[in-house]
Amino acid sequence: MNNSKPPSLWTRLYSVWFRHTLVYTRNLLSNGLPPFLEPLIFLAGVGLGLGKYILSMDGMPYLQFLASGIMITSAMYTAAFECTYGTFIRLEFDKVYDGMLAAPITVNDLLIGEMFWAGTKGFFFAFAVLSMISLFGIIPLATSVFVPLVGFLTGVMFASVSLLITSFVKTIDQFNFYFTGILSPMFFFSGVVFPVNNLPKVLLPIAEIMPLTHSVRLVRALCAVHFEAGLLLDLLYCLTFTAVMGYLAIQRLRKRMIQ
Repeated sequence: MNNSKPPSLWTRLYSVWFRHTLVYTRNLLSNGLPPFLEPLIFLAGVGLGLGKYILSMDGMPYLQFLASGIMITSAMYTAAFECTYGTFIRLEFDKVYDGMLAAPITVNDLLIGEMFWAGTKGFFFAFAVLSMISLFGIIPLATSVFVPLVGFLTGVMFASVSLLITSFVKTIDQFNFYFTGILSPMFFFSGVVFPVNNLPKVLLPIAEIMPLTHSVRLVRALCAVHFEAGLLLDLLYCLTFTAVMGYLAIQRLRKRMIQ
C-alpha cells in the first residue's frame, strides 16, 4: 500500500517555475544582458531626441516620464513573448507539457506556474530597466524601488491574456496579429509616451480598458512619489483582469492539452 502523499501545491508550482528557470539560465548572458541594454538604446534614440523639444510632460521631465513607462512595457513584452511563442513551442513542437503532465501535477498547476514564471521575468526586466536608468539619475530611487513588484504583477497579467490568445492560435504566425494589432497600439495609447488625457475623448474609454494603462499609472505614481485613491482602482483592475483572463485561458488550454 502506497502511503506517500502527493506534492503540495507550492511544490508543484515551484517545479514548473524551476524548470523554466533552469532553461532560461543556460544561456544567461544572451537572455539576461539585453534587458539592461535595450532601455538605454531606446531612451537615447527617442528620449534624448524628443527631450530637446519636449521639456516636460504631465508635470515630469519628459525623459523621466518616458523612462517610467518603458520599465513596465518591458515586463509586458517579455511576458507576452513567453506565454505566446514560448508556450506554443513547448505545447506543439517540443511536447514539453506531455512529459510535465506525466508527473504528479495538473494542468492548473502547469499553467499557473507558467504565469508565475512570466511574472518573474516581468520582475527581472522591470528591475533591469530601473537599475540602468537609475545609474543616470533619470529616476529617483525612492519609492521606485517597488517598481519591479508592479513588473511582476504586469507580467502575470499579460501572461494570463497571452495564454488565452495561445489557446486560439493554430499556427505560430498568427501571433503577429496579437503583437501588431493589440500590443503595439497598447504601447502608444496607454500613457507610455504621452498622457492618456491627451487622447481624443472618444478614445478615452478604450484606453481605460487597456490593462497596460493601469500598470503605467501605478509605476508612474511610484516614480513621482504621487499617490491618490484612484490607484487602488488601477490595482483592482489588474487583479480582476488577471483572474478572469487566467481562468478563461486555463479552461481552454486544458481541453487542448488533454486531447
